[in-house]
Amino acid sequence: MAAPAAAFAHGVHVPAGFELVVTSGVVPTKRDGSVPSTISEQASVIWQNISLILAEGQMTITDLVSVTTYVVNTKDLAENLKAVMAARDSAMSGHHAASTLVTVPALARPEWLMEISVVAARQPNS
Repeated sequence: MAAPAAAFAHGVHVPAGFELVVTSGVVPTKRDGSVPSTISEQASVIWQNISLILAEGQMTITDLVSVTTYVVNTKDLAENLKAVMAARDSAMSGHHAASTLVTVPALARPEWLMEISVVAARQPNS
């Protein structure tokens, strides 16, 4: 099998008994309800939101086992994908999870350029 095309793992094994956090699609809406206009700012907000959700489950980015990213297919797609992947790599700080990136024609709100869902796993009491 060829190596992954970027900084991710082809698969991750989660042993029986691990606790899980599974998110819905995490969107780029800030606490005040605003949505940044650029995809790099949206990616930053999403990763901040993911960190908050993980903290509620007493987990961190290093507990992520799967990341699914949805990016709206716009005329700037190539540049947007670079920004999205750079944000993921920065947030993950060298941690590799299984990762899928999907382009879509639109998301639920027109101002959203992307959203991310994740799965995290942690051994109880660790």
